[in-house]
Amino acid sequence: MDRDKLQALCLALPGASEEFPFGDEVSVFKVGGKIFAACGLDEEPLRLSIKCDPDLAVQLRANHPAIVPGYHLNKRHWNTVTLDGSLPDQSVTDMLADSYDLVVASLPKARRPA
Repeated sequence: MDRDKLQALCLALPGASEEFPFGDEVSVFKVGGKIFAACGLDEEPLRLSIKCDPDLAVQLRANHPAIVPGYHLNKRHWNTVTLDGSLPDQSVTDMLADSYDLVVASLPKARRPA
């Protein structure tokens, strides 16, 4: 998965926005003001940090070398996925959707996308 496809997937989610609070080189995707994904734009391969259920996070890390504890994030709730082609795009899409859903579920109803 390349940068453009990743960006398009993130921004296609309801209420999603892209910000650059850590500088121009790190794209941060938010919903309701909360981060659901972050990616260094100039990294090769890309590394995507996404929120994950803690139990599932452990399983994914054990089964996929490209998935490691979140880089500079709470390692219990975040994974960093290296987009080196070892995971199918659909798996990355599913993990991204799960991250988004976890964040949306944590938002007050007034801040959830319609």
